Amino acid sequence: MSAPGPAAPSPYPPLPGQDGGARPPVVPGPPTDPAVPVPPAGPGVAPPFAAPPTEGRNTRLWLGLGAGALALLLCCGGGGAAVVGLAVTGVQAVEEQGRRASQDYYQALVERKYGAAYQQLCESAQRRESRRDFERRVADEPQVADYRVGEVDTTTLTVPVDVTYTGGDRDRQQVTLEQDQQTGAMEVCAIS
Repeated sequence: MSAPGPAAPSPYPPLPGQDGGARPPVVPGPPTDPAVPVPPAGPGVAPPFAAPPTEGRNTRLWLGLGAGALALLLCCGGGGAAVVGLAVTGVQAVEEQGRRASQDYYQALVERKYGAAYQQLCESAQRRESRRDFERRVADEPQVADYRVGEVDTTTLTVPVDVTYTGGDRDRQQVTLEQDQQTGAMEVCAIS
């Protein structure tokens, strides 16, 4: 057994406050004795600055949010404008095609080209009445001398037509339109 006595000195320098103030505090830097390793930095080590820098942080945040909002506005606003543009263009196309189909039908009646008028009818109207029956019926009715096509109602796909007959009589007819499923063109489907 060994006799009690003083312990051997530690190979590491004491931490500040552990030695009762007998030795000066150790300042980080190059070791004075190359055989003594420097302890690793860990808890309690002071950072080179007290708080992270905040200069421009709010400005960058608001610039980023503004850029994101602008991108969102362009995407959604541009898409919304495109949808509105397509809707308006679609309505105008329906109006134009509906007026054209009605004009072509009545012009064929004025010129007594009943086969051409029959071609303006929709498929269901052509199934209801053959071309020969249509030509015979229209030839027996009062002859159309003039007509005036009104505005197409795009919700009901109808158009009013003011008709003048050869005898001078007048009539207001309501043309019901239908879109051909294969060609997409508007056709006359019924007249009331």
